[in-house]
Amino acid sequence: MTMEMKEKQLPYAITLDPGSSLANHTGSWRTEKPVYLDRLPPCNNACPAGENIQGWLYHAEERDYETAWKVLMRDNPMPAIMGRVCYHPCENACSRGTLDEAVAIHAIERFLGDQALQNGWKPDLENLTTGKRVLVVGAGPSGLSAAYHLRCLGHAVTIREAGPMAGGMMRFGIPKYRLPRDVLDGEIQRILDLDVDMELDCRVEDIPAVFETEGFAAVFIAVGAHLAKRVDIPAHAAGRILDAASVLRGMEAGAEPPQLGRRVIVYGGGNTAMDAARTAKRLGVDEAMIVYRRSRKEMPAHDFEATEAEEEGVLIHWLRTIKQIDETTFTVEKMKIDDDGKPQPTGEFETLEADTLILALGQDVDTSFLETVPGVVIKSDGVVDVNDRMMTGYPGLFAGGDMVPSERTVTIAVGHGKKAARHIDAWLKGKSYEKPEKNPLAEFEHLNTWYYDDAPQSVQPQLDIVRRQTSFDEVIGDLDENNAVFEARRCLSCGNCFECDNCYGVCPDNAVRKLGPGKRFEFLYDFCKGCGLCVAECPCGAIKMEPEAN
Repeated sequence: MTMEMKEKQLPYAITLDPGSSLANHTGSWRTEKPVYLDRLPPCNNACPAGENIQGWLYHAEERDYETAWKVLMRDNPMPAIMGRVCYHPCENACSRGTLDEAVAIHAIERFLGDQALQNGWKPDLENLTTGKRVLVVGAGPSGLSAAYHLRCLGHAVTIREAGPMAGGMMRFGIPKYRLPRDVLDGEIQRILDLDVDMELDCRVEDIPAVFETEGFAAVFIAVGAHLAKRVDIPAHAAGRILDAASVLRGMEAGAEPPQLGRRVIVYGGGNTAMDAARTAKRLGVDEAMIVYRRSRKEMPAHDFEATEAEEEGVLIHWLRTIKQIDETTFTVEKMKIDDDGKPQPTGEFETLEADTLILALGQDVDTSFLETVPGVVIKSDGVVDVNDRMMTGYPGLFAGGDMVPSERTVTIAVGHGKKAARHIDAWLKGKSYEKPEKNPLAEFEHLNTWYYDDAPQSVQPQLDIVRRQTSFDEVIGDLDENNAVFEARRCLSCGNCFECDNCYGVCPDNAVRKLGPGKRFEFLYDFCKGCGLCVAECPCGAIKMEPEAN
């Protein structure tokens, strides 16, 4: 090698201490410089419970399951439940879905939750005691979540539940084939084991007295929507009419299963309608039919719920509405969807035969115990008005879950519980809780996906159709450990460095320094000439070029 060649290679072949007098400062060569950053993963951004999904996936793919579970538990105290019943909007937002298929986040969450139940893992709880007592009204997902987070913040918590069992709509609205009761009971008991008091068959009637007489410093009300909505249908001689909420509740309370006859019509198009029809099939009816006035495209139920119902033999009559009942004969009118997406009558009629009609037209919340509470405003649609801190007009009285304006899902309710707990904690301390500012969203265009091979989503096992139609055994099974780890490793780590060493390896200037495991890297700007190769080769979009300061 000639001296001339050595001189040309010298800036790229050695690494000099930035403090050395021999270091060649290259800042004047650059118009832009690379900067490490953290972006907000789209899955985290879409999660109603505010989980750090990417954070716990990182530990799961390293097979450190307990640490992954503990990261999960910082935001959601019921992962085994959530992994089964959440409709996983995180997966709709997952960047991996643009490549092949979204990461099965719910399946990994379920795997971690089941591991915790099997191994008796306990959440980390600091020995905090604030001396403040908080009452939670309602033992559904929102109330249980609030109780957990309040207890973690050091407050003494009592839950009062009007019913005979805890769980709310998770128990009385979600059938066992979707949520086994040993899983539900296990996750509830873990919360109670944190020294949370539970009082069952205890209805709260006098909110002011709770503060003034019993000495609670704050109250969070999270009563579920248990009251079925009704509809007026002309009937010369109506047969047996039930509501879906009562049918599903009756299956849980230990009473004799409802007598439905040979043929059942479920009226409605939501997830509860699907569950009621699938429950009817399991109770032995010959025909379970759903009548819904819109098309499949407009139904409020999630598409997979309708698919699973049809797989089990449920017949769905789309674009139909019940106009009249004459004992077991139902006159239905065909509908059509107009340009605004609304169903319109066609004047065409047909008849269906059924022994029982189950109404699944939605539920309301019982707010009667709040009507005389000073400052509490109940809106025309039956929900409670709260401010951005989830507090009503009565000081110290907070509300969430089904009681406030929002979509009614378990995940949203759990998120409400966490949010309310943080605001209650701040209010008790005479402060205001301010949510940390979010990082910029990690968008797919920032990823360099040529590093990733196609790897379709792992498939969870399913119960065979015959057993699905004849038992309440769980329909969807767990991933095994190898599949759960494989699935976690499909995560693209959108927007956040996972120490792949690409920037370190491709830098032609030796301008990237490794800081050690878990500490990532730093740029040595005295050597960097701003070529941008590190940005082009970063798989997860965790580096950007920014203009040099003048």
